[in-house]
Amino acid sequence: MRRTKIVATIGPATSSSEQLKDLILAGVDVVRLNLSHGDIAEHLARVEQVREVSAAIGRPVGVLADLPGPKIRSGPFPAGSHTFDVGATVILTAEPGPSTASRVTVDYASLCEDTFNEDRIVLGDGAITLRVTSVESSGTTGRHITAVVESGGVTQGRPGVHLRGDRMRLESPTPADLVMAEQMAAVGVEFIAVSFVRGSEDLRRVAAVVGNRAHLVAKIETASALDDIEAIIEASDAVMVARGDLGIDCPLEDVPHLQKQIIRRCVEAGVPVITATQMLESMITAPSPTRAEVSDVANAVFDGTDAVMLSGETAIGHDPAGVVRTMSQIAARAEREASYRQWAERLGRIQRSQWGPDSDRITAALAHAASRAAADVDAAAILCCTRSGRTARAMARFRPGSMLLGITPDVATMRSLTLTWGVEPMSMPECASTDEMVWFAVEAAVQSGRVHSGDTVVVLAGAPDRVGTAAADVMRIVGVA
Repeated sequence: MRRTKIVATIGPATSSSEQLKDLILAGVDVVRLNLSHGDIAEHLARVEQVREVSAAIGRPVGVLADLPGPKIRSGPFPAGSHTFDVGATVILTAEPGPSTASRVTVDYASLCEDTFNEDRIVLGDGAITLRVTSVESSGTTGRHITAVVESGGVTQGRPGVHLRGDRMRLESPTPADLVMAEQMAAVGVEFIAVSFVRGSEDLRRVAAVVGNRAHLVAKIETASALDDIEAIIEASDAVMVARGDLGIDCPLEDVPHLQKQIIRRCVEAGVPVITATQMLESMITAPSPTRAEVSDVANAVFDGTDAVMLSGETAIGHDPAGVVRTMSQIAARAEREASYRQWAERLGRIQRSQWGPDSDRITAALAHAASRAAADVDAAAILCCTRSGRTARAMARFRPGSMLLGITPDVATMRSLTLTWGVEPMSMPECASTDEMVWFAVEAAVQSGRVHSGDTVVVLAGAPDRVGTAAADVMRIVGVA
């Protein structure tokens, strides 16, 4: 049983309902919509398509809408591909017009003011790297930058241009992002990812538009975000380690360590975390991954990530469902070696002051006790009765060895739990008392085939008449008849 969740981007390779069905049956928990490509009407139709396929299969699937964020792009290269050779000199300018391999136009007015000697400038997905040798901000030759190609490659179209993130005068979220966030929240997507987050205030601006209609995912892809990481995690409902852009804005050798640090902080805070970018990228065209990619996915699991994400592998790859099955197998195998018991022991030593408000402290303390009780009685499952999903997420942070069921009467909550490590979302009816809630939870687990007669289960619940307190304050150990 795999417990690490899989997020998969859908695109041209998964455009039909049948292709989407194959993808979900292969093991996808959350579908990602990349709003940087296509128009909003197309994405709104995709949300409805996911809902229909999910209902037909009978399996809850979350939807993550990934906002484009601010983008700097080059002017268009003429038709065909253009090669940047190592050692070649390149001129960059903010003047409008087409680009060539020796002169790249950039749609960023402050290019010369915000770029210094020895800065790195990256084109596209990071294959082409330029090092700035001089900056001419005035004079008869016009405002431009001279750079030398340090790593070459082929480009075409209008590739992105990556400058030093801490100097860029870009607004995030953009006005267009806020419009898209409102449209996606209106149709009920579970998650909205905010790109180019540099501080917690960026998330609050989106939250002012979205409210409690969707969970906000902070994409950590800039060095600036690392300076405010604790506040960003606190302001987020989930976090994405966007290693592609992070590896452009930070030294590449730092990225593995940053990944581990961010994941650890998110698990401690009970905030779901996604590890993303180039996880099985070779499988866009190849039938099997490289050995390094297999190790990369496994190491993300060892780090404790809630979810691993596929991008081009499922959006444009030749066998999207096969990629998902491969990732699922790698994750499931890695989980058998992961040191989850050590996670639980360490998290149990975290001071209560870090657990937040009183209701969160009660839930966190109860979850810690439940993780130990489940191990002591060899429980077949831990049943988390939850309306908001908070109890299940609090339980998941201890990475229990027992099966973890998030049982809720709320459909939106059930879908939101698709991103949380180990949680299998299930539905239950509204209940009038705690006793009734416990009975229905056990019955739902039995009817689903996950729990059997003779099993022992641990049940977490709260009084149903205290909606809004978000505190589970009852733990029962139940022998299933």
